[in-house]
Amino acid sequence: MPDNENKSLDLLGVKPIAESVSIVTKATVDGISAFLSRICLPAAEEFGLLLRDKVSTWRANNAAKIAIKAEKKLNTFSDAGQRHAHPRLVMTVLENGSWSDNDEVQEFWAGLLAASCTQSGDDDSNMIFINLLSQLTLSEVRLFAHFCLTTKKIISPVGSIAAVQVDISLQDLKAVSRIDDFHRIDRELDHLRALGLIDGGFHVRFVQCFIAPTTLALQMYARCNGTSEDPAKFYGLASV
Repeated sequence: MPDNENKSLDLLGVKPIAESVSIVTKATVDGISAFLSRICLPAAEEFGLLLRDKVSTWRANNAAKIAIKAEKKLNTFSDAGQRHAHPRLVMTVLENGSWSDNDEVQEFWAGLLAASCTQSGDDDSNMIFINLLSQLTLSEVRLFAHFCLTTKKIISPVGSIAAVQVDISLQDLKAVSRIDDFHRIDRELDHLRALGLIDGGFHVRFVQCFIAPTTLALQMYARCNGTSEDPAKFYGLASV
């Protein structure tokens, strides 16, 4: 096609940018292919087909970032080279995680991917947490992480981990979630409670909120940080 015709079809002047993005994406995808092949060859092959046939450049870049973060987390383990993940988990993480370009959320997806890698490679228990994370909004992720990180944890006589309920002001909730709309915050707390991730809620006077992350939430937060070890160890508690 003549150069003049190329220019006439690129009225906004974005073609050079698009071509550059494609080059970067290919290089990035090539970089993570080895990692995906190492932990799960079938998923790596399917991922290549997915990128070629279905996934936009934007989603491909997001998926690549998740894989890169996951590899860094996995490499902190001495037996990283012997760990593998079930194809179902790898593809579900990349499929769902690629819809987010937020670094905080991508870190959690990467943590779940790393935590899904075991020596047997057949552990699919993280599917529970993958499904839960896929249902959370960005502000819910921030609230969930804050509750799990800041509350005091205890070990029950049977060995399960639990959190002590704390009170948090509406002002602090707004700061954590980065949302100024009380009604939205209230809805998102309701949603977290419906998913089984928190107990409690706003006091009847709407001044303070009494919240405790559930045992499920504490386990999920540990997995989202890339570990499949005993949650008590992750939180620095002595197991019973």
